[in-house]
Amino acid sequence: MYKYLKNLLSRALGVRSLEPATMKLLHIDSSILGQYSVSRTLSAEIVARQLALHPGTEVIYRDLASDTALHLSGAHLAAFQGTPVTDPALGADLAAGGAYLDDLFAADVIVIGAPMYNFSVPSQLKAWIDRVVVAGKSFQYGANGPEGLLPKGKKVFIASSRGGVYTGDSPAAAFDHHETYLKGILSFIGLTDITVVRAEGLNLSPEVKDASIAKARADIAALAA
Repeated sequence: MYKYLKNLLSRALGVRSLEPATMKLLHIDSSILGQYSVSRTLSAEIVARQLALHPGTEVIYRDLASDTALHLSGAHLAAFQGTPVTDPALGADLAAGGAYLDDLFAADVIVIGAPMYNFSVPSQLKAWIDRVVVAGKSFQYGANGPEGLLPKGKKVFIASSRGGVYTGDSPAAAFDHHETYLKGILSFIGLTDITVVRAEGLNLSPEVKDASIAKARADIAALAA
């Protein structure tokens, strides 16, 4: 009855609802290692932590390793410019790209599982990025340069896994085109509230791997609302 009266009052006042909107979380994985993936383990634990902090959150899950977008081609660019699409595969892929953008705009929280492959992100994740970083949709150029069009207030969590060590004074730091790239491209479209949960040095030794994963899990457990 209380909920009914609140919604009745909201209609009388001309507002949509007095009920709090359901928080939406977009969960993306991109590792090709399946159950052996550290980034998948960490991204799942970040999602679980967010669900514990925000019960009732709606989760949209995208596994880019099993449902990969096509890489951009001349046919894609032609379609973007209005050329009729006659290839069914291209049409389906363009629809998937539109859904990726819809997911991103709808989400309040974005969790991205992102392993490092050859000093950068997996090609599957890059294909997703190429579908959501789109001029006129997620960013635009104005008098003061590029401007991100994603609504403010969204939170991003990156579950980062790397075989080596690329932080601090590591001699390999210059090869990090992974976290630096992700933070840069996400900020470019307006996603600036980014938290990285990192497990690195995973290929150095079993001891280093276990300690790094334990540290990442502790960081997740410490995440606040």
